[in-house]
Amino acid sequence: MCSLPLVFRNINTKKLTHNYIYRSLVYSSIHYDGKSDPGPLFFNEEVQSLLKLLTRIDYNKVFRKRKLGTKLLTKPDYQFMTDEQLKESINRARKKADVLLQIPPVVKVKEINPTILSKDSALKGLLTSKIVFTDITFGVQNADRIIVVRETDGTLQEADWQLRKRINQTYFPENGRLLKPPTMFQDTYLENLLDREEHEFVLDRACIQFDPDEPEYQRISSITYQHINEKNLFHLLRSTRHFGSLVFFLVWNKNIDNLLLDLIETSNVNEAAQLIALYSKIHNTEFDGDTVLEKVESFTKSASNKKGALELAIQAYKEVAKSKEQLEKGVNAAHGITEC
Repeated sequence: MCSLPLVFRNINTKKLTHNYIYRSLVYSSIHYDGKSDPGPLFFNEEVQSLLKLLTRIDYNKVFRKRKLGTKLLTKPDYQFMTDEQLKESINRARKKADVLLQIPPVVKVKEINPTILSKDSALKGLLTSKIVFTDITFGVQNADRIIVVRETDGTLQEADWQLRKRINQTYFPENGRLLKPPTMFQDTYLENLLDREEHEFVLDRACIQFDPDEPEYQRISSITYQHINEKNLFHLLRSTRHFGSLVFFLVWNKNIDNLLLDLIETSNVNEAAQLIALYSKIHNTEFDGDTVLEKVESFTKSASNKKGALELAIQAYKEVAKSKEQLEKGVNAAHGITEC
């Protein structure tokens, strides 16, 4: 039996206390913590394909200048290329865009219930602070790393979530992640950032600071998604890596009416059909209709929370489409073009 390299540290319990204000703004914190695990559905190939299509890739936005704060701007590099070289360069840019638009995984909240390993009353009062024992074996996943705590009353138990994160970050630091979460995630500051439409910045920072299965990550992301949905600010996340997670969150919670309304009002009916298809896939239901609009109308009648607004939007779209068709026929007739 090989011995494990263990490291122990004295931990002052006061330093582990984070005085957060969890008002959750005016929104309730929504976690993926029910009986159903969203992971298998999220990683389904058909679901991933629909989420990417709904992201609506705009390369100008994907490769735009961003305020990273750590890198200096460089001068643009202009090159003369043959058609073959240009084609290769475009392919490289598309592959890079696929990496930049990789959707953060959607998984169920991981529950950690520390197991009590032993109780030694003889040690009670001997220590004034906790002692943490950590397996620092190289190559072990942080989630699987053995971390146990000797309490001041002599109890030896597994470390809770917050302590595990702090110890793992101490011995195996991840770039950009802080030992103590930034104050920007406290509700007072988070509300200010959302009002300033810094949703992408908030989500990017949350991805660095937390893991997708942490309750705090899902609290922050769910509040951000709800704010976007309520204010109809979908354009802020479109063509970013977070739009797919936003759509999945709305579909999972059966709250796609605002997004569907936005797609119809902007004449993106094909994307509306893709959204309905995603809803059908996740909730295992079907909507009648042979055409795109018929399926949207079927959803509106049977599953919508904003039936009146969607019906008006569909009617307006039909009228606009009819006017465009008549105009196109008039232009073609003026130019002597007849339909076959």
